[in-house]
Order: sequence, then C-alpha cells, then structure tokens
Amino acid sequence: VTVASAFRISLKPKVSDSMAHMMVDFALEKRMLQAVKFLPVPKAPEIDVAACLVADNCITVSWRMPEEDSRIDHFVLEYRKTNFDGLPRLKGEQHWERIDSIKATQYTLPGLKFDTKYMNLRVQACNRAVAGEYSDPVTLETKAFVFSLDSTSSHLNLKVEDMYVEWDPTGGKGQEKIKGKENKNRSNAASPKRATNSPRASARASRDRFAGESYTVLGDTAVESGQHYWEVRAQKDCKSYSVGVTYRNPGKFDQLGKTNSSWCIHINNWLQTTFSAKHNNKAKTLDIPVPDRIGVYCDFDGGQLSFYNANSKALLHTFRAKFTQPLLPGFMIWCGGLTVSTGLQVPSAVKTLQKSENGLSDSTSSLNNVA
Repeated sequence: VTVASAFRISLKPKVSDSMAHMMVDFALEKRMLQAVKFLPVPKAPEIDVAACLVADNCITVSWRMPEEDSRIDHFVLEYRKTNFDGLPRLKGEQHWERIDSIKATQYTLPGLKFDTKYMNLRVQACNRAVAGEYSDPVTLETKAFVFSLDSTSSHLNLKVEDMYVEWDPTGGKGQEKIKGKENKNRSNAASPKRATNSPRASARASRDRFAGESYTVLGDTAVESGQHYWEVRAQKDCKSYSVGVTYRNPGKFDQLGKTNSSWCIHINNWLQTTFSAKHNNKAKTLDIPVPDRIGVYCDFDGGQLSFYNANSKALLHTFRAKFTQPLLPGFMIWCGGLTVSTGLQVPSAVKTLQKSENGLSDSTSSLNNVA
C-alpha cells in the first residue's frame, strides 16, 4: 500500500517512562487504508454477433457488458486472421493484433485486406485498476477474391514481383542467345523461371509464355462463379496498359480485347491519351478522364464485367456477355508498371450502382421487346 521509505517516515514511535516497551501509532495509516477503494475485476464482455458487420473490407464489432458497470474506463479489441472456421486454434495461427483505449462498445476496423477466409475477434474490459477476462472469441467470415500474378504466364519482357508487374525491355534476351551444345544439354531441363510450387499455376506451367507485342501476365486463380472485385493502379509514366479478363489459354501472340474470348479497357498515353473499351478486336472510345486507380467488377453468373473509378466508384464501362468458360484476370503493359490489389470485397457503392444499372437494363429490354 505504501513504499518503505514513506512508511518509515510516517511512523510515530512512543516509549514508556520506564523504557519497558515501545509503541507505534498506526492511526494515520489505518485511516488511509480505510479510505482506499478497491475496484473489482471487470466481467468479460459479450460480443453481439448479430450486430457485427463485414462490408467494404471493414469489420464493425459490437459488444455489451453482462451487467451495468459504470467503472469501466475503456475496452481492448484483439483480432487475427485465420483460415479455420469455429474457435481459434493453438497451432498455425497468426498473432493477435491489438486496438487499445476504445471508449465505446462498438469499433470499426477499416481498410483490411481479406486474404484469409475468417477473422477471430475478442474484447476485454478495463477499469483504472485492472483488466478483466477476454470475451469468448467469435469468428467472422471475410469473403473476397484473392489471386496472385502468375509469373509462369508472363511475357519475357515483363518483370513480375508479388502483385507488381513492370515492363522490362531487356527481359529474356540473355536466354535467347544461348546456342550450341550448352543449349542442347539444357533442352530437356525445366526452366527455373518457369518452375512453380503453386497448385493453381501447375496446370498452366507448361504453356508457352506470351510473345511478340503481347506484353501480358495473367492471374493464377480463375473466376468460375459469383461476384468478384479487384483494383489496379498504374504508374504515372506508364505509356500503355490494358486491364481485363480472358478465357484460359489465350494464344501466344493474342492481346487483351483483340479476341472474342477477352474483354478489357485500354489506356494509351503515347503522344496523346486515349481511353477505350475493347472486345473481339473492336474498340469503343470512352470520353471520360482516366482515373489513377481502376476497379474491376466481374459477375460471372450474371454475365457482366464492369470497370469503375476506384476512388469515386463512378462507372467507366460495362461489358455484357454469357461467359462459357472460367475467366482469368489479365494485364497488358508497355513502358511502365502496374500494381494489383486483391482480397477486396465488392464495394457497397458498386453494389448500389449495379442494382440501378440492372434495373435500367431490364426496363430497356422490356421496351425493346414491346417494340
């Protein structure tokens, strides 16, 4: 209750006249101890799963105390990503991330990347003296489309690193100059640059890379159903690039949008800026400013591919088609670089625009049928 030095100073010893005994007066200390108020340990909060919300790559968590406690000073929220449903496991789990000093009984975790299937969350109540037990952890599903750039599918003049692809004019020239006996000895050996441990890419690892002016790289995960969304940001000095989707196994010299099995929007900043939507070797000029970030929305079952300004969520262009094969994200680039962002949910603003656009399309179709 008190430190030793202060305790010694506060003692008031008294001795009897005959020095037979010595007394110490603890009256002051007794009054101080009686004035001390000990705070009880807070009870564990209860997370209200029904009130929790997962949307726009944000998670809003709500909780309540099992009984009223006016002495709670703040709450602590901890979360971690997982691929396991149900209760957290001891092995193979990531460490808990911590958000401290939360005053309300609700908190929103913004700007998350949903690169796992679930998120574990738990909450702890604290008063000015002590922290209580954590709540029972809850597991929330975090659906999103996740893929990587498949370096085994890229043109030799493209340098692929994680989720970034850059045009490299010197790429592949060293390998092309190998001739003679050395080249023959290596003819049956697998190229280290084409080797992959990814099961998703293994089926396509033996396919030739793109060649000629098809400076293309594909995603390693196909869209086969559902609604998905991802974003692309181009470098400011990028001269030419395309963003879109294609059926599997396009031709070695095929370019996005120039076949009947690929759809894209194309930006050309060479000499003057042109912005167009391309499919089946037909281009439609888009008379709108080119955004610095492009969002791609693919509704496979609904037969719709839309492109958005990722910042304002303004619609850039929509393709409508009956997709008959799985779709792979595709990217073409010349003189510059692209950064791809995945693990993103379909934004609420895009969903709202889709509903209004689909309603307008249905009305148009009805009018056409009547006519």
